[in-house]
Amino acid sequence: MGMLDEEHREDVAKQLSDLPNPVRLVMFTQEIECEFCEETRELVQDLASLSQNVEAVIYDFVADEDKAQELGIDKIPAIAVLGERDYGVRLYGIPAGYEFTALMEAIKVVSVGQSGLSEATREALAGAEEPLHLQVFVTPT
Repeated sequence: MGMLDEEHREDVAKQLSDLPNPVRLVMFTQEIECEFCEETRELVQDLASLSQNVEAVIYDFVADEDKAQELGIDKIPAIAVLGERDYGVRLYGIPAGYEFTALMEAIKVVSVGQSGLSEATREALAGAEEPLHLQVFVTPT
């Protein structure tokens, strides 16, 4: 049995049913799995089983060090959410509770390929002269 119960599986499948473009969930774990790595891997695999447009790709953080560096992954468990291109969306830790909603929204946004930012915000960001590294931390405490 996966991480999602039957009621949640049906709801998630419905949410993923109209993704316009494929999404790859690239998950990093390791041979001797870290705390929450197993659960995160199972969740990613569950999500992929619920939609033809979601693919789970699992890498070993140590054995696949080159791939981790290529995607900028520096800790585990980690999920890179990739669409037609890499938008830089990364989630670290187990996406459970409120964080699951963040993962689902990331999948939808990456599938659409549009950030949803207003034109004014896009114009303001276009004027940035240096790369921007934005991190959002989510915790229930």
